[in-house]
Amino acid sequence: MIKTKEDRLGRFGFNFRAGGTHTARTMMLEDLRLLLSSVPSLSNLPSVGSAKGDYVKAIMEDNCLHKRSMRTRALTTRHLVELYALDSSVTLFRALLYFWKRDPDSQALLALLCAYCRDPILRISAPFILNLPENTVVSRNILEEFIDEKYPSRFSKATLKSTAQNINSSWTKSGHLIGRAKKIRSVARATPGAVSYALFLGFLMGERGSLLFKTEYANLLDCSVERSIELANQAALKGWIVFKRLGNVIEVLFPELLNTQEMEWLREQN
Repeated sequence: MIKTKEDRLGRFGFNFRAGGTHTARTMMLEDLRLLLSSVPSLSNLPSVGSAKGDYVKAIMEDNCLHKRSMRTRALTTRHLVELYALDSSVTLFRALLYFWKRDPDSQALLALLCAYCRDPILRISAPFILNLPENTVVSRNILEEFIDEKYPSRFSKATLKSTAQNINSSWTKSGHLIGRAKKIRSVARATPGAVSYALFLGFLMGERGSLLFKTEYANLLDCSVERSIELANQAALKGWIVFKRLGNVIEVLFPELLNTQEMEWLREQN
């Protein structure tokens, strides 16, 4: 029997284990884009898609990411699997693929949302970044101190530095920061696909109705509740999700994204 909340969510692809890919890599957005363009989904149906072996073969044998050595290919594969699962049987990744194809403008935020669910170190950095006022200069040193407070004496100075750099890079790719040498807090651009994915993640967590627009995933969108509602309605008009609003009563459903087994898991959860 699945007893803990972490175990229940783990069935959908969430990860709560210690550690995190960001000690060694960013969220690897460019590699993910190239990989997903090299291994197209086998079907538009949400329950069918490319298997993990297809993605591993594309990296390791076909070298679709243009890595110089087998060791680098293996490390890249490991980190991408850690961040995204790369398996259409995993709910989080399959849903990412669904919106990735339909709303290309959402890809950076989709990657961040998925990586956030699977990388604890990226996850703990979110309050630090999101609570900064727009146009604030983001010092790597202060971020290092923040990480060190969350993981006391766990990382060497060199690892703290590289982790802070990787985290800043990922938040830059997602649009929450801008700049190269000097990072400045910006505002990410939410899209219908990104909003839909964030709502879906909240749905898997057990939230319903208007509460879906106030989860930690919705907070990553960098936009107001009303703007998120507008974008969710746009997604519904495209047929990606079901969105209904009557006054203050909101219903959001995801009939295209969940298979029978996953629906049963949600019923057990509730």
